[in-house]
Amino acid sequence: MFGGGLDGGLGGILPRAVDGLSQLAARLAGGTLRVGVTGLRRSGKTVFLTALLHNLLNAGRLPFLEVMAQGRFLASRLQPQPDAAVPRFDYERHLADLMGDPPRWPEATRAISEIRLALRFRTQGLIKYRLAGDSTLTLDLVDYPGEWLLDLPMLGQDFATWSAQTLDLATREPRAALARDWKAALSGVDPDAKADETLARHLAKLYTDYLQACRSGPIGLSLLQPGRFLEPGEMEGAPVLTFCPLPPPKSDWTGSLHGLMADRFEAYKDKVVRRFYREHFARLDRQVVLVDVLSALNAGAPGLDDLSRSLTATLESFRHGQAGWLSWLGGARIDRVLFAATKADHVAADQHGNLVSLLESFLADPLAGIRFTGAEVRSLALASVKATDTVLADWKGRQLACVQGTPLGRDAPAVIFPGEVPGSHLDLGPSGEGRFRFTDFRPPPGLGRDGRGLPNIRLDQVLQFLIGDRLA
Repeated sequence: MFGGGLDGGLGGILPRAVDGLSQLAARLAGGTLRVGVTGLRRSGKTVFLTALLHNLLNAGRLPFLEVMAQGRFLASRLQPQPDAAVPRFDYERHLADLMGDPPRWPEATRAISEIRLALRFRTQGLIKYRLAGDSTLTLDLVDYPGEWLLDLPMLGQDFATWSAQTLDLATREPRAALARDWKAALSGVDPDAKADETLARHLAKLYTDYLQACRSGPIGLSLLQPGRFLEPGEMEGAPVLTFCPLPPPKSDWTGSLHGLMADRFEAYKDKVVRRFYREHFARLDRQVVLVDVLSALNAGAPGLDDLSRSLTATLESFRHGQAGWLSWLGGARIDRVLFAATKADHVAADQHGNLVSLLESFLADPLAGIRFTGAEVRSLALASVKATDTVLADWKGRQLACVQGTPLGRDAPAVIFPGEVPGSHLDLGPSGEGRFRFTDFRPPPGLGRDGRGLPNIRLDQVLQFLIGDRLA
């Protein structure tokens, strides 16, 4: 009887306990992480993902990723697409662009995509190794157009609120000049008039032209909604993309032009934005936010202000906070957020500290808000693919830290003094426009041919912060 009790009692409990401990060890080391690569247009999301994958697949140029430095990294392999309904990130094509002859930067992201990578490694510590043995961390990496990201704040607005905000922005320069044709057409429209499909499409076309002008203008404005008007993807031509902001009506009847636009605004939120958020963003575990600070600096204070507005508004839509043991009950929360000032190789190495300080200064409020939720936050300067070298040049007896690389539009390398990066957006003055002229560079020839991974600046530190704890 005693033997039977042991076999059915403790004998059954002990294997389950060991199995539970093994599962716990596997959770602490390995498991699956869903990482969202967030950033507005031209922030370098495609290049970042390509360089990250290439370096992890080749186990090279990542000296500060602890699992590599400690010799515990075993191997990595691309896995089948995790979601059959979402296109796969075209890693091979983007890598071929960078390693081509001549090399070129990959095309910008125009639709959502995902890719899965499995990392095999030895766990750290004798007890954990005996419980779990070698472990595998599965990374699901999500890429999407920056324009789509800007739709998330619309979820908390109705048509009247969004219209008032957007019309107000269009009264300020540099938007006011770009909105002239759309505003002129709008001035002759009665929001209370009977709904007219031809007029609705005409106004939506003029509004889309205005958004395109804002994006392609010298300042390259970021806060442009709805994002699908700029990157419609498979929804091009759909009625849900034919609305625009309107002044408030005098009455409220469903058959009016205002009523039609309001209905389409709500349909856009429901069928496009909410669905996109629910299927992709609500499941993120970690987040990297790529920010092209240098392009915003070239545009002066208006460019930085617009970038700050865009990022602040969109980050409020994410679920930040520590992911507890029972986080699966209420959906995942993002427990680590990394902010990276991209294209750090476009300035001399001694300016990277100022680049990070500038990023943190104009994002002070959202950074503080995320930290308050309990999520871990870090900022750094990053070059996903290093296109220049820092060199010293003599100018009138002074040693200047310069960058050497091949500027876009040229065929020969040049040594350029990019100037100094201000440590705060408050140092720009009232405008700052025309003060900075940071240069874009071509990718250098021969990238990745040594088999060590694409050369980069601080990609290993990015990975250590985002996934290092799951590779322990």
